[in-house]
Amino acid sequence: MAKDGLAKAPDLFRYPKYWAECFGAAPYLPMSRAEMDELGWDSCDIIIVTGDAYVDHPSFGMAVMGRFLESQGFRVGIIAQPDWKSAEPFKALGKPNLFFGVTSGNMDSMINKYTADLKVRNDDAYTADAEPNRRPDRAVTVYSQRCKEAYAKIPVVIGGIEASLRRIAQYDYWSDEVRRSVLVDSTADILLYGNAERAIAEVAHQLAHGRNIDELLTIRGTTIVRQSPPSGWAEIDSTRIDWPSDIGQHPEVYTNPYEYDQSPSNCDEKSTEEKLGIDKKENDAEAEFEPIRIIPMPLQRRGELKDELDEDKTYIRLPSFEKVRNDSALYAHASRVLHQEANPHNARPLAQKHGNKEIWVNPPPIPLKTEEMDGVFDLPYQRRPHPSYGDANIPAYEMIKTSVNIMRGCFGGCTFCSITEHEGRIIQSRSEESVLNEIEKIRDQVPDFKGTISDLGGPTANMYFLNCKDDRIQANCRRLSCVYPTICKNLNTDHSRTTNLYRRARKISGIKRIAIASGLRYDLAVEDPEYVKELVTHHVGGYLKIAPEHTEKSTLSMMMKPGMGTYDKFKDMFEKYSKEAGKKQYLIPYFIAAHPGTDNNEMLNLALWLKKNKFRVDQVQTFYPSPMALATAMYHSKRNPLKKLSYKSKKLFVATNIDQRRLQKAYLRYHDPKNWAHLRESLIKMNRTDLIGNGPEHLIPSDDKQGYKANKGQFNKARGGQWDNRKGSNKKSNIKRR
Repeated sequence: MAKDGLAKAPDLFRYPKYWAECFGAAPYLPMSRAEMDELGWDSCDIIIVTGDAYVDHPSFGMAVMGRFLESQGFRVGIIAQPDWKSAEPFKALGKPNLFFGVTSGNMDSMINKYTADLKVRNDDAYTADAEPNRRPDRAVTVYSQRCKEAYAKIPVVIGGIEASLRRIAQYDYWSDEVRRSVLVDSTADILLYGNAERAIAEVAHQLAHGRNIDELLTIRGTTIVRQSPPSGWAEIDSTRIDWPSDIGQHPEVYTNPYEYDQSPSNCDEKSTEEKLGIDKKENDAEAEFEPIRIIPMPLQRRGELKDELDEDKTYIRLPSFEKVRNDSALYAHASRVLHQEANPHNARPLAQKHGNKEIWVNPPPIPLKTEEMDGVFDLPYQRRPHPSYGDANIPAYEMIKTSVNIMRGCFGGCTFCSITEHEGRIIQSRSEESVLNEIEKIRDQVPDFKGTISDLGGPTANMYFLNCKDDRIQANCRRLSCVYPTICKNLNTDHSRTTNLYRRARKISGIKRIAIASGLRYDLAVEDPEYVKELVTHHVGGYLKIAPEHTEKSTLSMMMKPGMGTYDKFKDMFEKYSKEAGKKQYLIPYFIAAHPGTDNNEMLNLALWLKKNKFRVDQVQTFYPSPMALATAMYHSKRNPLKKLSYKSKKLFVATNIDQRRLQKAYLRYHDPKNWAHLRESLIKMNRTDLIGNGPEHLIPSDDKQGYKANKGQFNKARGGQWDNRKGSNKKSNIKRR
């Protein structure tokens, strides 16, 4: 760790290029032997297998990883959406010299295929002509196994969001059980989690230097299988429930109870082993084994061993797979611990037994610096699908072909969202020049470009260059969110760099309009009125989507979302600046039904708020338990991992069966005649018959005939953000929602 407290990493582009750099950059990464022949390649060094159609664009993971590895001098081929029923399609490019890289694609394969109600989707936005069923369920596992069948001795490296969110034992919504780490099920050799440029560069160069895949034990951002923990380390035993402190409260969130003195890391290049991060002692078969020191978590939490522990040789023992599979409270506990070990500047390795094997999760990767982000996004992407797709339409590409990703990460910490578990909480931003250069590339390279940039954003629209004001505070912080329950006083909320980026982007020749389509954190936006004015005046095309998610305080606390007072404040600013600009513009709020901890009374209150504000939302969300999210731990365990856990704790209400989930969704769409009978039954059970009738004070009509008559007219959209979308006018806006 460096003197200022922040962990350091060598420059991403520091490696001497692999010998194959002499071939130069390929027009497209090859998908066939014929293309390899045209490039003069006899083989690929690395082959990426992906569940998406290959689009050579920086919004597609396989393109980013492929082009980045190419920049390191490697020959990279792509096998996109192979037929997984046999190993033959995985031999299409021959045997790779170094490894297979396997990803399900930009989406988790299960979420891609199934709705929150477990219905099979009719299309796949990441496939040519949206054709469904072009990837298997649990694609990472299946693809990895087929790669092993094709070439048994070639290492398999798995990554992307599907692998990332399954790096330890995780609850699986689709089978309603806790499954093993995907590293075990897939038979892969190593798992890369998060944005993996640093890790994949280390893996590729170490293998190219003759290292064995089994020797790559300490690379940040990786998960591996070990037979036992490293010798001489101290183990923090966190296998029992209720030891971590309450992570839902932050009385002294920046005073780390287990902060230790740490010597600066030495990143100087002294030898091949040191440059590549190889621990010679650990890999020396004759090294003397030192016993592991086991320390109970409560003792360590109180800081009594602060001066005795070597932070560089300390790991945390999670409850085993077998334990969390059979005990949902322990599962919630393990989720707590994992989320507390998410800051790359203070996180420790995690160990979890799977039978007689150890799943070992190394600390998260060090975030990329702005210069490194620029380097990744400035690679020679063609910004269009591979020519083999001809004129086929790939909906996901059509949606993002004129959008620009300006940053990574999210410090919002919403419990239902997996962005932070994958990309981390530290914002990584590109320079203004890099973003502006990409806009010019879009203008010059995208066919039939009409002058509109569809988005400048990322996981959120407005966290560009928003980071902690103090490096030492950031290095010691374990807070799950920088904005909940209140915005941290140490967070920079100045949006001036984003505002300036917008202004410079609008001045580029040939650019007629810059839209902002990424989700807006309005609780941050209200801290900078100048930004809100700039956004509303120039970058809202009639409608702006924001996500209150709910109206009720108890549910919002489970989500780690701000209260509706912040929404009202932003709404007032939005309307003020829209009026000053002479524009009629409307907010589109998004809400979630069936979130853990939400009962029917809370959904009723939300429905009444919608009616009061004359909102008729059409496309709504039902909570989807994605792997590793804190809200998924709530869903599975019926406990709140944001608070101190106990077997005696009162359990949450969780809508788990399909009827409960559909009823909560029906409250969001109280205006839909299809839901009236269901809602009448629910309101009667709740003794709220006062809300059934044909007057303006009622939520739903007493009978369908009167209801149809009363609903002939549409709500007036001219007042206060009122919204009716029965004509489908906002369907496009909903496409990009999470």
